[in-house]
Amino acid sequence: MCSIELSIFDVYKTVTFMTATNIIGFSGVFLLLLAFFLNLISLMRKDAYGYLFLNLAGSGLACLASVFLHYMPFIILEGMWVLVSVFALLKLMISSPVRK
Repeated sequence: MCSIELSIFDVYKTVTFMTATNIIGFSGVFLLLLAFFLNLISLMRKDAYGYLFLNLAGSGLACLASVFLHYMPFIILEGMWVLVSVFALLKLMISSPVRK
C-alpha cells in the first residue's frame, strides 16, 4: 500500500513555486481556457467582443510569462495569438455598425 506524506518542506516548495511569472502565466492560460470553455458550451460566440478580449488578454499574459522564462516556442505561439486576436478585434470593430 502506498501512503502519501506531506512535509513542511513540500508545502514550502509549493508556495514558493507561485512566482510572479507563474501567476501571470496561470492567469493568461485561465483566461484562454475560460474563453474556450464558454464558446464550447455556447455561452460566448467566437466573434463576440468578450471572446476576443479574453483571447487577447490571455495570450498577452501567457506571452509575457514566456518572455520572462525566455521560452521562445511559446513566445512565438502566444505572440501570434495576440496578433490574430488584435486582427479579429479590428475586423469586428470595422465591420460592426456604429451604435448611438
